[in-house]
Amino acid sequence: MGLDIYAETLIYAYEHPENSGAISDADAKMHEENISCGDKLTIYLKIEEGHISRARFAGSGCVISMGSAEMLTDFLTGKSLAEIESMGREELLKLIGIDPGPVRMHCATLSLRATKKAIFGMQGKPVDVKTKEL
Repeated sequence: MGLDIYAETLIYAYEHPENSGAISDADAKMHEENISCGDKLTIYLKIEEGHISRARFAGSGCVISMGSAEMLTDFLTGKSLAEIESMGREELLKLIGIDPGPVRMHCATLSLRATKKAIFGMQGKPVDVKTKEL
């Protein structure tokens, strides 16, 4: 029964996104695609004093990729760049409340991968191993 509640939360996030759309003056943005299924996503971030003040996304894809993007962008607001840089798959799965399994894992992690690459790119840092493994 618990899994059903989490799945419903993810579906609700997919059907009722509040963070969908571009930020025209974003401080960091990154486009990522899941070549195995066709999901496409761009993450937009506003950064103030080392913290994310606003996060949005635009794209198209499955319930898992778009629902995860909505839930992640909600989570990002107020977080420090260092917190997000260190975030990995386990933290994201805890946030979205489901384990999509190996076949759909790339759908679930698409938004986190784009977010972290945007942050690393904005700072001129190389992408870390944890991000490459998403």
